Amino acid sequence: MADAQQNSPAPAGSTTAGAIAVAAESTVATRMSAPPSFDVADFPVPHGREEEWRFTPLARLRGLHDGTAVASGEGVKVDIEAPEGVTVETVGREDERLGRAGVPVDRVAAQAYSSFEKASVVTVAKEAVLAEPIRIAVHGQGGTAFGHQVIELGAFAEAVVVIDHTGDAVLAANIDYVLGDGAKLTVVSVQDWDETAVHVAQHNALIGRDASFKSVVVTFGGDVVRLHPRVRYAAPGGEAELFGLYFTDAGQHQEHRLLVDHNTPHCKSNVAYKGALQGQGAHAVWIGDVLIQAAAEGTDTYELNRNLVLTDGARVDSVPNLEIETGEITGAGHASATGRFDDEQLFYLMSRGIPEVEARRLVVRGFFAELVQQIGLPDVQERLLAKIEAELEASV
Repeated sequence: MADAQQNSPAPAGSTTAGAIAVAAESTVATRMSAPPSFDVADFPVPHGREEEWRFTPLARLRGLHDGTAVASGEGVKVDIEAPEGVTVETVGREDERLGRAGVPVDRVAAQAYSSFEKASVVTVAKEAVLAEPIRIAVHGQGGTAFGHQVIELGAFAEAVVVIDHTGDAVLAANIDYVLGDGAKLTVVSVQDWDETAVHVAQHNALIGRDASFKSVVVTFGGDVVRLHPRVRYAAPGGEAELFGLYFTDAGQHQEHRLLVDHNTPHCKSNVAYKGALQGQGAHAVWIGDVLIQAAAEGTDTYELNRNLVLTDGARVDSVPNLEIETGEITGAGHASATGRFDDEQLFYLMSRGIPEVEARRLVVRGFFAELVQQIGLPDVQERLLAKIEAELEASV
């Protein structure tokens, strides 16, 4: 499946929109909306026509967007397993480490920040190189919850963090990733919720001098999942890799909205998200905003989104945006492609004696293989591949 620029005609069964520097579709529109704030009162209640909300089914957010949602029921249970060299704390709202990586940019993120009672702070000591991953299990136990997590690496520390979301809940949360100079952090965030869950979260990464940040976001479950990863740089030399994999079933809404803010010279970013969709009413949204500010000379950036539509009735909205304020850059580009299942590939495999069901599995596994390999943890990779096959089995 060849890459297609975002202004190419969209294939049947999908919608693809977007154009560089068009106010209604670009980061300009986002930055013209309400300024970032920790106070929910600074954001108007969205009505669905705003650029940042126009794809989101607001009625299915269970009141997270309009202030009617309140903490109730058992909420979520958070368990953290950490190897030696890691400090795990539960802190109150007054802790000065909260919110350092970024400020809420929409009403739900501000509501989450205004409503949580306790936050988890995970700190990796300076120069510590962890041999085992940090594992954070977030399990929904019913009801509505608001959360905040901070993961901070000292200078030249190296760590892998796996955040696993399961169960049933209505959850609004913020996650801060703070990387010291020369630190290396890989985060694998898995959304494997029950089918009735609602999850809205803003992920903020602040990358220090010559530090490296890799994010792998995997989304399968939930009724509505809306994630907003954001990256900015504290000093030159930082690198960010943002990978994503999503499988959207009938009736599900999965939305990933990214912003990479190149605000510092000589930094890099690479974004690659892939999704597969099947079933009536399956809706995936991918918004990829990259801003290269005037001061960010020497920037090198690229973003890619590919979507594979497996059945009729599914819809994709893919909007890559690239805003450049300086010509002194190393490189910048983007691509978006959405297509139906490749019948020629399927025929090729079947002509060699492979049953149709197995042939479909092979094609989809091949589509996702590059991103699954980015996880780097065999147990997580095997679990996700099994999940993909289970999704395909259910569609037969």
